[in-house]
Amino acid sequence: MSGHSKFANIKHRKERQDAKKGKVFTKLGREIAVAVKEGGSDPSTNSKLKDVVAKAKANNMPNDTITRSIKKAAGELGNINYEQITYEGYGPSGVAVIVDCLTENKNRTAANVRHAFSKNGGNLGTTGCVSFMFDKKGQIIIERIEDIDEDELMMVALEAGAEDFVGGEDFYEIITVPEDFSSVNTAIEQAGYKSLSAEITMIAQTTNKLENQDDMSKMNNLIDMLEEDDDVQNVYTNVED
Repeated sequence: MSGHSKFANIKHRKERQDAKKGKVFTKLGREIAVAVKEGGSDPSTNSKLKDVVAKAKANNMPNDTITRSIKKAAGELGNINYEQITYEGYGPSGVAVIVDCLTENKNRTAANVRHAFSKNGGNLGTTGCVSFMFDKKGQIIIERIEDIDEDELMMVALEAGAEDFVGGEDFYEIITVPEDFSSVNTAIEQAGYKSLSAEITMIAQTTNKLENQDDMSKMNNLIDMLEEDDDVQNVYTNVED
């Protein structure tokens, strides 16, 4: 995947998310709720919550909204019954797709996810059928602008424990192991850098390039249908942008 197309894809995804902030914030609220239920409401002692807060901030979720979501989750733990489910399958031309969900009704979610795949030339597979093609990593994307010193940013990232640093034409990509994501992201924030994206994600080891325009259209429709579903938190693919 070329650096430019990856950046363009991230920018496009951000623009789509900005256009439907309410839905994005609702989904982030679910992630916060599950993290609080699992490890408590203090991000300093709950690493999962700290990672979700970093993701929320990168998605421009206001600090007071994040705080309210944490307090709400802490006060309503008895009512929260979300189940985490991951679906794996194939899009057009065998594109690998992973769908992370949080749901209180897994029958509804399974039906919706299956419908999205079948309507767009794909099919659900068994657990593990494509996840081996991805690596779970922390990923921080920073837009390349004139006043950023690349060597300085790289030093901050690597000294904080980053696994890799890539300087692209339009962006800087910082990769960490999941366990070091929070400390690296904090160091970058404290150094004054604003991230375009910051999250624990699944990065494809190799990409699948779609040559057919119809397949590309179906793949985009599949992603759109999945991301529109309230139960779907994240969609990962190995399609080349």
